[in-house]
Amino acid sequence: MNTDVSQMKVNEIIEKLTFSYEKLIKAGIPLKTMPSVMLWGAPGVGKSQLVKQVARELEERTGKEVSVTDVRLMLFNPVDLRGIPTANADKTLAVWLKPKIFDMDPSEDKVNILFLDEISAAPQSVQAAAYQITLDRVIGEHRLPENCIVIAAGNRVTDRSVAFRMPRALANRLLHIEVEVSFESWKDWAIRSGVNKKVIGFLSFRQSFLCEEELSRDSLAFTTPRSWEMVSNILNNVCDDVKEVYPLIVGLVGRGAATEFRSWDKVYADLPDVKRIFDGYDEPVPKEFDRLYALVSSMTEAARDNRDDPRKIENSINYALKMPPDFSAVLLQGYRSISKSFYVKMLSMPAYVRWYEKRGKLLNGNV
Repeated sequence: MNTDVSQMKVNEIIEKLTFSYEKLIKAGIPLKTMPSVMLWGAPGVGKSQLVKQVARELEERTGKEVSVTDVRLMLFNPVDLRGIPTANADKTLAVWLKPKIFDMDPSEDKVNILFLDEISAAPQSVQAAAYQITLDRVIGEHRLPENCIVIAAGNRVTDRSVAFRMPRALANRLLHIEVEVSFESWKDWAIRSGVNKKVIGFLSFRQSFLCEEELSRDSLAFTTPRSWEMVSNILNNVCDDVKEVYPLIVGLVGRGAATEFRSWDKVYADLPDVKRIFDGYDEPVPKEFDRLYALVSSMTEAARDNRDDPRKIENSINYALKMPPDFSAVLLQGYRSISKSFYVKMLSMPAYVRWYEKRGKLLNGNV
């Protein structure tokens, strides 16, 4: 890690950036007052998802429509950023046609986020072309609208990924933040985003598999938050039988992690009936840690699906009182991550009040 810049977890970065931009927008202060932000982090740690979440949070907090323009700088050259040259009407001067990526709506009821991704993987000639964008908010003859936020992201030179050292002149124009990999931050996002319960359950049990820190030079498939999200997409949309899609999972996270995931998946064959729990029936409580982690992820997914049925949610919270205290706290923490509006409704449920009176201290005073 680079000790010269701030290291923050994804949810902390989302909150800090959203708070800052919200203050400017509501006060009518030009967005260019805020320096362009540079997010540093290993491949797949969630930089792109972070920017999209900032956009969603800003929409909720400001009531404005927020659009994200994602520009992969590694695929560009300096001419691409400036536009295509053509002759003016009397063919005496060259003019530059504005690239479509910079065709943004300048309306006051909208906010644009220009996301310059993979900036550290771009050749230095392209990075140099980003000078004007990050500081002056212009590229050639084209100016970004006043309602535009600029955020850049890239991998560190030490990540064994394609990365060029950033020129000091460009680095000095940016507000640098290093993305810290955090399981709890990832889990909060995963629950809210509908990541498959098996992925969440397995990584809750084996958190070290979320992101590989040491990679061999020949590694093609390895574990990152991004690769596990792709595993989730396969389970959610293709087939939820881990054994059936095991070869595909190997191709995403590597054989070692995929084999551990396949072995752990067997616990789902012997779990209490989650549907009966939410319907209020008495189901046994597992004693083994792996089954408890699987049960917690299954119940969290069921709570997300039944968020508009208070009776079922209360039944599940009553069941949580029978679970080992630490696991019941993990479950209720997961419920809080589903959405802010759901959490507010849950606070008034008698079952939650009873649970909190008995076990609320396990949430470390964060309720």
